[in-house]
Amino acid sequence: MLKNFRYSGPSDILFGVDVHRELGAKIGELNGNRVFVITDPGVAKVGILEKVLKVIRDKGIATGFYDGVVPEPPIESVQEIASKVRQGGFDLVIGLGGGSPMDVAKVVSVLQSNDDPIESMVGTGNVRNRGLPTITIPTTAGTGSEVTQIAIFTFEKEQTKKGIVSPFLFASAAVVDPVFTYDLPSHITAHTGMDALVHAIEAYLSLKANPMSDMYALEAIGVISKYIRKAVHNGEDIEARYFMSLGSLQAGLAFSNSSTAAVHALAYPLGGTFHIPHGLSNTLMLKSVMEYSFSGNLARYADIAAAMGENIDGFSEREAALRSIEGVENLAIDLGVPTKLREMGIPREAIPKMAEDASRQTRLILQNPRRLGVEDIEKIYHNAW
Repeated sequence: MLKNFRYSGPSDILFGVDVHRELGAKIGELNGNRVFVITDPGVAKVGILEKVLKVIRDKGIATGFYDGVVPEPPIESVQEIASKVRQGGFDLVIGLGGGSPMDVAKVVSVLQSNDDPIESMVGTGNVRNRGLPTITIPTTAGTGSEVTQIAIFTFEKEQTKKGIVSPFLFASAAVVDPVFTYDLPSHITAHTGMDALVHAIEAYLSLKANPMSDMYALEAIGVISKYIRKAVHNGEDIEARYFMSLGSLQAGLAFSNSSTAAVHALAYPLGGTFHIPHGLSNTLMLKSVMEYSFSGNLARYADIAAAMGENIDGFSEREAALRSIEGVENLAIDLGVPTKLREMGIPREAIPKMAEDASRQTRLILQNPRRLGVEDIEKIYHNAW
């Protein structure tokens, strides 16, 4: 099929061991004089924040920081941080951490040049002006947020998560240094690694997929499937850490341009209502959504199985497609990641409300390879329970 498409991304990507040492020079290229770093308590506790601040200060650049970002950040906290940046006269923002600090940094940046409330920015294309220069630095191999035009937040009153999508959220530069993932605990490595795999799988299955996103998605599926077990069970394997960071980056480049789909839509209520971490939420929904959706594009499911290294020689297209579902289930089991909602204490009676909430994630639902309504979503939840 001949398909026109637009492919967008950050202006610059620095990748590799110890590339964070080039941060001062990059800030200089962006004319940064007062830099504000946004991160979370965990990143600060293990010394990564101080390491980044030192690199910046050694270049004679003034710094400030906020290290209180929480997982699944509520929108109110973003406004608070934006005020600190404005009052301090900072001219460049850095997001350092997992998806939450990077998402916060991207929106804090645009809030400096947009008076609109965050609520009005929800959806696609609702940010009016570009913000301050932004640098994203991931400390996990999972979210891909360093290279996406998406930021996800919790709306506590509605007990759900919503996304802001805008090309103005692309970072001016992404600095991806696998060194910052070396000390990740195994369970976080597993959850974030599965998150990256879901990004790649959904990017490839999305109805908005294009030849560029396909290239990154399939490569990411292969890289992550090959190295994630090593990274989880032997965190000191530097090669595995390197390639997991690369796979996560590739998955981010893929889904930022093709979108995710029903796995993410159904995962959002798990995070918004029950505060289950994003990567784990996606893993909990992955198998059941794939089982429902695989008949919508057998050929692409078969491609995913092949990319994962599953043996599909001599298989029919349908049999090969089913091997992709077996592959993701076996991978989660090998990593020790829960795959059933009941394991997380989610009551079965919560399913109808979750299904209603998930059905409103139309930005994602509409990209799924098989159409689904509220009743279909309820069935998927029950299967995942």
